[in-house]
Amino acid sequence: MASGSSIGVGGLFENAEVTTSGRPVIRRNEVECFLLSSVDLDSEDDPPRFTALRSGNLILTTHRLIWIPSQSNTAVPSSVPLAGVTHIFTHKKSIKSMFHSPRIRFQADPGSIVVTIVFRGKGDFDGFLTKFWECWRGRAWEEEEKVESEVSRSGSGTVAQGLYGNDGTVRMVGLAGILRKEQEQWESTDKSLQDAFQDLNALMSKAKEMVSLAEKMRQKLLSAPSSQNGSTDDEEMGSKEEMQQWMLSVGIISPVTKESAGALYHQELSRQLADFVRIPLEQAGGMISLTDMYYHFNRARGTELISPDDLWQACSLWEKFDVPVMLRKFDSGVMVIQNKSHSDEEVMSRIRMLVTKTETLRTGVTASDAALTLKIAPAMAKEHLLTAETKGLLSRDMSPDGLRFYFNLFPEIDPTNLHFVKDFGTYGEWVKATSLLSV
Repeated sequence: MASGSSIGVGGLFENAEVTTSGRPVIRRNEVECFLLSSVDLDSEDDPPRFTALRSGNLILTTHRLIWIPSQSNTAVPSSVPLAGVTHIFTHKKSIKSMFHSPRIRFQADPGSIVVTIVFRGKGDFDGFLTKFWECWRGRAWEEEEKVESEVSRSGSGTVAQGLYGNDGTVRMVGLAGILRKEQEQWESTDKSLQDAFQDLNALMSKAKEMVSLAEKMRQKLLSAPSSQNGSTDDEEMGSKEEMQQWMLSVGIISPVTKESAGALYHQELSRQLADFVRIPLEQAGGMISLTDMYYHFNRARGTELISPDDLWQACSLWEKFDVPVMLRKFDSGVMVIQNKSHSDEEVMSRIRMLVTKTETLRTGVTASDAALTLKIAPAMAKEHLLTAETKGLLSRDMSPDGLRFYFNLFPEIDPTNLHFVKDFGTYGEWVKATSLLSV
């Protein structure tokens, strides 16, 4: 993720953090409002002092203008805080404006530099301008500062003060440490919740804080999957699993919508899904069905639900982006999401070890048996067993008890001497295993 020193005129632009899929990392209490593609940021006043940004996506939030370069662009993702904008110039339509790309000019500190937003792609220019004015006049950052100041004076801002620094980063290190700190703060938190239920506005404010906290924790998990000191004890692993469950339950802080993303809706939805899917994939053993992901993703999006077709289109776009996940379709027609690092050879090796055990040589295995070994859902385990069958590793048996798979012994049988019983190899092990039944 990009981070570091400011660029541009006098620190006007700040480097913007982005996820591995190229989505902006949304800060605490920040919400995306609009997105346009093929946008330049330039200055007509003093070009020599201004570092122009060419051809990128411009994302308007309640707190910032975020510019993210296209994939072919080597520029750094950058942002301008709306708090630094001092004036938005009125857009005047003229004959001249009909022959060049739409433009919006705004003035910002420091140095009272005038920045020109040049729209070279397709998009709702008027809608963006209206939303720009709305977010700037809304001054959400001032309301946030006011709330934090009041919380600080009242001494009830345990979560905001104890876990976050002035820059919005998590103060404490390690998930186990955070959980222990939370346990110590239950008493004060309980009082805060009681106060919140007495006032609906306060409740919504605290809910927003908790969603923001969850998003910070989720980013922490994605960027540092193991503890910083390398510890893998049971307490640390248990804490991580609990935290992952909380992340999935609380939801996405700023879900991509058709209203905010416009023509780039499926593209941005695809990037957000690629970021979100990493934790469910880790819990599912590296592979999860499209149906299950539809449930998890919509659950996290709250009221901003997507259709099955939206999910499929978002997944289909992954092949165009540099993301660590992919969409896969099994021969049976079942579609799944899996990590690109997933190895079928490793899965086949584990299945082979399972079906060549003494007990399973005699009884075979079901999808549930394989699911326990592979630590994945039975539906996914069945797909792997069917794949192993097509590769010649397994043979199936259909009976009133259901479908079972056995190690395929046919390649070890000599077709010229069908009655010859081997006492070596897997065939010999099978003979020994089945002979135990007659003892």
